[in-house]
Amino acid sequence: MTENAIRLERRFPHPSAAVWDALTTPELLARWWAPGDIAPVVGHRFTMDMGSWGQQQCEVLTVDPGTSISFLFSEGMLDTTITWRLESDGDGTVLHHEHAGFRLDTPMGKQALEGMGNGWPGLLTRIDGVLAGAS
Repeated sequence: MTENAIRLERRFPHPSAAVWDALTTPELLARWWAPGDIAPVVGHRFTMDMGSWGQQQCEVLTVDPGTSISFLFSEGMLDTTITWRLESDGDGTVLHHEHAGFRLDTPMGKQALEGMGNGWPGLLTRIDGVLAGAS
């Protein structure tokens, strides 16, 4: 059985508050990932504009302010969960990224896991550029 989750860790030379802002502020999120009216509020529903992949419906599931957020991604299509957890590390922050719940018994689920598995590492790297530009 193939793992149905993408798990990545990235260390950023920025304080966790700055990384948190990059993840949960719509203007910053749009600069490294895609436009979407995210808010760190449980139950908040928002839409991510994924360009050629269309509008993806999302809902915030859990929030530990400044530390972690998880949300349902692509409701009604992929129905996956993205979780971001921050850990302070000296003068920087480690981001633990998990995108889980891909249905490997469907062609779309398999395709999404492969595509996003290839996409996420580069996307997360772009957070550094957003934060470097912001500071």
